Amino acid sequence: MEKTEKKPNIIMILADDQGPWAMHCAGTPELYTPNLDRIAEQGMRFDSFFCASPVCSPARASILTGKMPSAHGVQDWLRSGNLDGEKFAAQGKENPYFEGYKQERKPISYLEGQPTYTDILAQNGYHCALSGKWHLGNSIEPQQGFQEWYTIGMGGCCYYHPDMVDHGEITVHHGEYVTDLITDRALEYLKELGEGDDPFYLSVHYTAPHSPWEKEHHPAKWIDYYDGCTFPSIPNVPDHPDLRTGAVYGTGKREENLRGYFAAISAMDEQIGRLLDAVEEQGLADNTVILFTADNGMSMGQHGVWGKGNGTFPMNMYDSAVKVPFLISWPGHIPANTVCSEMISACDLLPTILKLTGLSDKQPTGLPGRSFTELLEGRQLEHRDEVVIFDEYGPVRMIRTKEWKYVHRYPYGKHELYHLVDDPGEEKNLYGLPEYKKLVTQLKGRMEKWFCTYSDPAIDGVRSAVNGSGQLCRPGVYAIYEDPFSPKGVE
Repeated sequence: MEKTEKKPNIIMILADDQGPWAMHCAGTPELYTPNLDRIAEQGMRFDSFFCASPVCSPARASILTGKMPSAHGVQDWLRSGNLDGEKFAAQGKENPYFEGYKQERKPISYLEGQPTYTDILAQNGYHCALSGKWHLGNSIEPQQGFQEWYTIGMGGCCYYHPDMVDHGEITVHHGEYVTDLITDRALEYLKELGEGDDPFYLSVHYTAPHSPWEKEHHPAKWIDYYDGCTFPSIPNVPDHPDLRTGAVYGTGKREENLRGYFAAISAMDEQIGRLLDAVEEQGLADNTVILFTADNGMSMGQHGVWGKGNGTFPMNMYDSAVKVPFLISWPGHIPANTVCSEMISACDLLPTILKLTGLSDKQPTGLPGRSFTELLEGRQLEHRDEVVIFDEYGPVRMIRTKEWKYVHRYPYGKHELYHLVDDPGEEKNLYGLPEYKKLVTQLKGRMEKWFCTYSDPAIDGVRSAVNGSGQLCRPGVYAIYEDPFSPKGVE
């Protein structure tokens, strides 16, 4: 694939909190996603693709850098460091529909100094544009190789009252649906970039299907479409005993939650259709790689959890949270209508994108990921005797083989061991049974050796007070700790 005469364009479509199960083509027949199914039909769908951390900001940073959170330093969703809260308030632009600005102090570029694949693409002739969610700090200024920049002020927003960042200014768009706004700008970029001579990389980062899910937050067309649906494909079980109180909604609102969640996905799918149509109409399809994935997975009733990794406390590593949907198409290069069941990590994306674009020699050293372009060519993975997936969320870490999953919560537990062949639903925790003591020791030792290799001890997540409630500053030795007697903290 590196021998292509003209470097391919790349369109990366990224959803927010979309479970691996949450597509019609992934086995949820009541979910209407004809355009996601269209990408799958034109290319390859992966059914065992894993995020690096089951929460948005760390997972997004891992996609871009190819590093784990304990190496790039974004260890939880970013509750502060997105913008200058005082300046925003002084301009009279507070958004009454979104309270997150009260936690903001000063912008922090969390990935500053760390090479991302967008940096490498931009340094090698690509024009890089972002339309949609960033949530990696300093949302006001373009960074990491992006030349075009249209995002939201923080990580979340109200769907019909989004705060959009455009040319360094924030405007709250009351009454406009954020999914449509992101697509409109992406289409403008696509038209401009498609007419240029340079290859382009276009990130289209939706906030869907992240909460809120009440009916007033999504188009009536799609709320009505799911009105009366009982969602038979989704488990209907009691709330998990560790369900995080106040952060999620619970089984008592099951049908309302699922109606809004499904409506958000179908509304996004409709806009993805506009993008796919534009690619074809502009004659770009044959030389454009289209990827669709999500930052992290999502449990919408699975295991009685309503949320991602921080849907429970302590945080969880269920497959519904750590797996994500992944689709990729490139006519003439990737076989159409195929499904791959090999386990792949989001950390493998950077080397894969660089190989697809002929830039493997530009890859930073010391990264854990490996290119999976062999799979895209219909071949087996080379130089991988056994594929093992690792995940982390602060002091919670996971090692997963095709047969076993072990979850270790530092320092005291509780720990989990699942035999995935006999128990794919992760319902029977085998940890503590004497017959598995040796296996646990082996898995834990292998996991700790791997993280020692690929983590930075100065910011190691197992020594951070990560609890799923958000990150306020840089981690580890670089942290600025909160002063309990000052609302602004210690500067």
